[in-house]
Amino acid sequence: MQNQKRVVIDSVSPSVNCGEFYIKRIVNEIVNVDAHILGDGHDIIAATVLYKHEKDKKWSESRMRLVINNEWQASFVVQKQGFYSYKVEAWVDYALNWQHGIERKIDDNQHVKSELLEGIEYLKNIKKNSKKSDASYLDNLINIFSDEGRYNEAIKEATSKKLYTFFYNNPERILSNESKEYQVYVDRKKARFSTWYEFFPRSASQQKGIHGTFKDCERLLPRVSKMGFDTLYLPPIHPIGEVNRKGKNNTTEAKEGDVGSTWGIGSKHGGHKDIHPELGTLDDFKNLIQKAKEQNIEIAMDYALQAAPDHPWVKEHPKWFKWRPDGTVQYAENPPKKYQDILPIYWESDDYKNLWKECLDILMYWIDCGINVFRVDNPHTKPFFFWNWIITHVKAKHPDVIFLAEAFTAPKVMQQLAKQGYTQSYTYFTWRNNKHELIEYVEELTKSELSEYMQPNFWPNTPDINPYHLQGANESKHIQRYVLAATLSSSIGLYGPVYEYMLSDALIGREEYLNSEKFQFTYYDWTIENKLIAVISKVNHIRHQNEALQQTNNIKFCHIENDNLMAFYKWNDSKTNELLIIISLDAFNTQQGVVQLPLQDLGVSPGQRIGVQDLVTSNSYNWYQEWNFIELHPTLPFHIFKINK
Repeated sequence: MQNQKRVVIDSVSPSVNCGEFYIKRIVNEIVNVDAHILGDGHDIIAATVLYKHEKDKKWSESRMRLVINNEWQASFVVQKQGFYSYKVEAWVDYALNWQHGIERKIDDNQHVKSELLEGIEYLKNIKKNSKKSDASYLDNLINIFSDEGRYNEAIKEATSKKLYTFFYNNPERILSNESKEYQVYVDRKKARFSTWYEFFPRSASQQKGIHGTFKDCERLLPRVSKMGFDTLYLPPIHPIGEVNRKGKNNTTEAKEGDVGSTWGIGSKHGGHKDIHPELGTLDDFKNLIQKAKEQNIEIAMDYALQAAPDHPWVKEHPKWFKWRPDGTVQYAENPPKKYQDILPIYWESDDYKNLWKECLDILMYWIDCGINVFRVDNPHTKPFFFWNWIITHVKAKHPDVIFLAEAFTAPKVMQQLAKQGYTQSYTYFTWRNNKHELIEYVEELTKSELSEYMQPNFWPNTPDINPYHLQGANESKHIQRYVLAATLSSSIGLYGPVYEYMLSDALIGREEYLNSEKFQFTYYDWTIENKLIAVISKVNHIRHQNEALQQTNNIKFCHIENDNLMAFYKWNDSKTNELLIIISLDAFNTQQGVVQLPLQDLGVSPGQRIGVQDLVTSNSYNWYQEWNFIELHPTLPFHIFKINK
C-alpha cells in the first residue's frame, strides 16, 4: 500500500548514532529537539515533540516552531530520573491552511461564501473531540458561517486570532508522520557536577611508618569537606597479592615490608569482595561511608577487574584466565609499562556468563554496603558490550550509581565507553596546556555531538600521571591548572595531597611520580595549610554557589589579544547566573590584555553598565564598554567575575 503521508521528518537531533544510543541529561535539564520537517507544495505544516518518562502511560508534547529553512525546534524538561522517550510528529494542518487561504482571498477582495462553508467542515470535525466549554463557540461559528446575512461577521471571525489559536491548539493530525523514538537517560545532579578528591587510605596515618586505616580516613573527612570536595575516591581497598608483588618505584622484586600495588588485587586474604586487613574491617568501611555522608561527601570505590596471581579466582575459576602452553598466564602489559603482579581477565572464556555474573555481583555487594560511585580502572581493556550489559543492570536497580571511566586512550574508544553507558569520562585535559589546544579541546567536548552523551571529568594529575608541566612547577602553575579544570568542566578531580603540597618529583624522562604511592605508603603532615589549599577551597566553594560552573556545555570563549590569557563566559540554562572567567597561562610573568565582552549574549548594548564582582577578592567594577583592560599577576593568575546587569 502506498504511503499517503505528506510530511517528511529528517535529521532529528539530538541523537547518538541515529538513536542507537541514548543522550544524557540530569534532573530538571532541558532537551532541545531539532528536526528538518518539510512537505510538498505550500501547505501549512505543524509539528510537535512527544515525550514521556518510562513510567508514564501518556505522551506529553511540546509544539515545535519553524526557525528557518525547514528547521524546526522545540524543547522539554526532564523532571525524573530514568529513561525518557521522545519522537517528532508532523502533519499538514488543513484547518490552518484553510484559514491562511481565506485570509489571502479576503485581502484580494474575493467573495468567500464557498470557503466559509468549507470551514464549517473543519469546525465540525474539531467539535467531535472538543471540550463542552468550547462547543458553544464552535456552534456559534458554524451558525455565522452558514448565514449569508452575517457575511461580514463571518469573514471577521474566520480571520480572527482567536480562531487561529483554537485551530493551533486543537489540530486534526490527518495522515500525520512520526519519527522513530529516541531515548534520553536522566541522572541525578552528581552525574553532571562533582568535585573529586583522591588519596590512598594506607597513607592516612598520623605516624611515620604505620599503615593507614579507615579510622585515619575518618579523621581526614573534615579536611576534605573544608576544601570543598564532595566525592572522596579511594584507590582499591582489597587484599594485595603477594606473588610477583611490586617493590617501590615499580621494581619487579619486593623487599621485606613492601606493600605492593593496590591494583594487584587478591591474595590469601580474599578478592574483590574483601578488604585489606590492615585497613580495617567491613564495619569500619561502612562507618567511613556513613561519616562521609554526614559531611555531604560520597565515597567512590575503585572497580578494577583484574587479579593478582594469588587471587582466589585463579584456583576457583581457572577458565577466567588464558593459560599458555607452559602453564602460566601472561601478565598484563601496556608497553612500555609491565604489570607482573597482575593477571588480565580472559574475556573470551567459555565460562563468560559466570564471569560476567561475578563482576556484577561485586558491584551489587559494594552498593549494598552504601557505595554509589565507582571509578573504573582501564575499562577500555574490557569488552564494550560487557559494560553496556553491566551498567544497564546496575542502573535498572540502582539509578543513583555513577560510573567514571578511567580511560586515557584513543578518542573513539573513550567516546564508545560513554555511549555504552559510562556517566563520566577521564579526558585529555591533563595534557592540554596552551591556549589554542585548550580552546580547541573544550569546543570539541561542548559543541559537537559529544556534549549529548559524554560528561568530561578534568583531572590536573592522577597517581598514574605526573604531567611534565607540573614537574618542578611553581605555585602559580598549580593554581592555574586547578582553576582551568574547575571552571572549564563541571566535574573535576584531584590526586592529593601531592597536588596541594606541590610534590612533583618524577622518574627521569617520564610522567610518573618518584616514590609513587602506587607501590608504597607515604607519611604526610595533613595539618599543613598553604595558599594553594586556600585557593582550591575558595574555588570549590564558588563552584557550589554558582550554577554556571555546575554544567560544562554553556561556554563561549571571548576574544583577547594575548595568547597567555584565556577568557570565557559561562551561564546556567536560565541565565540567572552568568560568569566571566579570565586565566593567565603564564606562571612567571604579569600578563595584560583587552577582553571583548559577549554583549549580544549578555543582552546589553555598548555603553550600558555591566557590573562585575570578583568572587575570589570580592572587588567590584563597573564596565561600560565592549572591550575592557585586564592585568593578571602570577600571585593570583585568574579572575572569576560574577556578572550583574
